[in-house]
Amino acid sequence: MLQSNELYLTGLQVKWDRIEQNSYLRKIAALNGLDELRFNSPVTFLVGENGSGKSTLLEAVAVAYGFNPEGGTLNYSFSTYDSHSELHNALRLVRSFNKAKWGYFLRAESFYNVASAEEEYTRIQGIPQHYHEKSHGESFLSVIQKNFGKNGLYFLDEPEAALSPQRQLTLLLEISKCVRNGSQFIIVTHSPILLGFPDAEILSFDDGEIHPISYEDTQSYQITKMFINDRRQILRHLLDE
Repeated sequence: MLQSNELYLTGLQVKWDRIEQNSYLRKIAALNGLDELRFNSPVTFLVGENGSGKSTLLEAVAVAYGFNPEGGTLNYSFSTYDSHSELHNALRLVRSFNKAKWGYFLRAESFYNVASAEEEYTRIQGIPQHYHEKSHGESFLSVIQKNFGKNGLYFLDEPEAALSPQRQLTLLLEISKCVRNGSQFIIVTHSPILLGFPDAEILSFDDGEIHPISYEDTQSYQITKMFINDRRQILRHLLDE
């Protein structure tokens, strides 16, 4: 397993003079106050409410590293809709002496486009995986099992969107295998299952700044626990109103 000084990506800096004054990025509280950020664990989770900026930052880091905005390996080069922000142009990534041998940017919202591109690429070279012939969850997990391995750097954006709770446990196992073999992950998630990964660093984008948070203090954990422990009362309160 990688030590903190061996991580492929150890941090980032934001050069705000490269971002337009009227950019919407300046209106995202957690990002507007961000000058630099450090990564200290082989697995880092980014958590927070919708619109807090976590996926925006993950996308920018992945693009700045060299990945296609819609996902895939470093070799993927396609575009169906240009929607990524200018933030990647303002990032300076801090890397260690250690170089990743492989990598993948996996995002739930554009997975269909990646699966289509995979079909095209494998017609030229490789073995077609026929992702469109499988369910969303099955194809999503197939990509993970086919493309994730040792000595890699992996960016995942809300992978739980395609996976059942049981398959999320399978993903935890895949992540664990990769981490034991020298890989690093940065993951945006709302899943209390994924967030339970041992010794992961969890960074919250809530309260107007990016800050470390414990597993038990995350909204994902607290709300899920509250609902499971007192489902009837919570539903009665919500639905009666």
